[in-house]
Amino acid sequence: MAKHILVACGTAVATSTVVCMAIEEAMKEKGIMVSTQQCKATEVPSLVENADLVVSTTPLPDDLPKPSIVTLAFLTGIGKDEIIEKIADHLRS
Repeated sequence: MAKHILVACGTAVATSTVVCMAIEEAMKEKGIMVSTQQCKATEVPSLVENADLVVSTTPLPDDLPKPSIVTLAFLTGIGKDEIIEKIADHLRS
């Protein structure tokens, strides 16, 4: 069964598209089935219940009931491999 990742950015357009594609490709290479859903950061609290993990390029509320990762690594390339491993670890547990 695919793990569901909620991918948030400011407007749910360009940035989250880039991050979704990068996560899907990286997890496929690791043999982890995922589905991604783009959203605005402000929509996360109302959508988080169905997610296994939230990945965001913008700050999120501290009290989310699911694990979250806030990172710009998919945009800058800095620390991208470490973030991919962190995402994979969350999804494997």
